[in-house]
Amino acid sequence: MTLPPRLTPLLAQFDFACERLLARLAGPVMDSGNGVDIRVPPLGDEEYRWEPVPGCWSVRRRGDGPGPRATVLTGAGDWGRDSADSPHPSPPPFTTVAWRLSHLSELLALRADHTCGGRSLTRDGYRTPGDAAGAVAAFETASAAWRDALLTADDVALDTVGYSTYPNGSDPEEPFVDIVWWVNQEVLHHGAEIALLRDLYRARPS
Repeated sequence: MTLPPRLTPLLAQFDFACERLLARLAGPVMDSGNGVDIRVPPLGDEEYRWEPVPGCWSVRRRGDGPGPRATVLTGAGDWGRDSADSPHPSPPPFTTVAWRLSHLSELLALRADHTCGGRSLTRDGYRTPGDAAGAVAAFETASAAWRDALLTADDVALDTVGYSTYPNGSDPEEPFVDIVWWVNQEVLHHGAEIALLRDLYRARPS
């Protein structure tokens, strides 16, 4: 299928954001933005769950229970992500690399499933890795699944309200092209946050 012209720049932006974030997480080098390679150590488990301020939301062992102001650990398996019933705490808790990366991977995996998969995957069934390597691999898998979903979209699909039936957003009420744009913004802004947290971890006092 020929890619719709409207989708071409959005797909290129998504690819750029994901490639940049994966390089920032896994190393060994990444482009600084001006063509200079910068060495980047792979994300480790301690940094993955590092809490730079008190009261962070993170990814935790289920047996340890949710963190401060959280009421539940979402997902399945031995690890879950801090969350709370609506309305969420105000001001919002500061979140770790683990929380942000899990959030990104979950939304990409679920949206892919609710676009061209079985449309059955839920937050309660999503497994959040407790280790950094597993989390990076999960993001890579989820971003590839969403990219595959984008490749199913023709011009009619881009204008179809509810082409994605992802239940945790406005997808059932929005044209698909608006959802594609929104997902790009999620990857871009959370990717920037994760990059900054990596810089702060590197510069933390010994």
